[in-house]
Amino acid sequence: MGKITTKNLNLWYGAFQAIKNINSTFAEKNITAIIGPSGCGKSTLLRVFNRMNDLIDGVRMTGEVLFDKENILEEAADLVVLRKKIGMVFQRPNPFPLSVYENIVFGQRIHADINKRSVLDEIVENSLKSVLLWDELKDKLKQSALRLSLEQKQRLCIARLIAVKPDVLLMDEPCSTLDPQATARVEELMRELKNNYTIIIVTHNMQQAARVSDDTGFMLLGELIEFGKTERLFTTPQDKRTEDYITGRYG
Repeated sequence: MGKITTKNLNLWYGAFQAIKNINSTFAEKNITAIIGPSGCGKSTLLRVFNRMNDLIDGVRMTGEVLFDKENILEEAADLVVLRKKIGMVFQRPNPFPLSVYENIVFGQRIHADINKRSVLDEIVENSLKSVLLWDELKDKLKQSALRLSLEQKQRLCIARLIAVKPDVLLMDEPCSTLDPQATARVEELMRELKNNYTIIIVTHNMQQAARVSDDTGFMLLGELIEFGKTERLFTTPQDKRTEDYITGRYG
């Protein structure tokens, strides 16, 4: 079943068209990877799903983006609620300059106005357990999150999202700053999380897309060239441009 569906989606930065007539369906409780060369529009597409592009001057969109069958591009869309339901993990981990504990409850204090200590304690424990950090950090909850390793920071940022109970996790190159071992652990975490969340990941790493995703879309010059089951797309691509990219012949 589709969690997010795009219909004739176009996006312009001023006069430059970054996304061209994209039609796609992102399945629920699935990992979908978006691959393609730098500047092809994959991160722009990801930011459409929680309206982050709205923060850039001169952005204009046409078409529809249906999230649970509601068009999130409507002017009446509540962006605070939308960004609570569709959270984002960025390329470089961005914990707040607060304690581990306060990082995780930050969203709860804003969105849910929860201040009861026992409730917050439970949220922190459950969120850290969900990203396999509880055993490592349960005795360091008062420590600054800025003192964590890069991998721990990225997991913490995911835990911070999970604490506000989103439906969708958007991940923009979440492993690009991590070493191979840390990358493998975050990939394993993604596989665990897809039991409860819809995950859309942008990655320049085709091996990563092949390892973790169920579906893959290949973008080129703002167009979604091909979209389908990951194994099929990597083994028998239907478009020569897809084949050229995944075999290293593109450009």
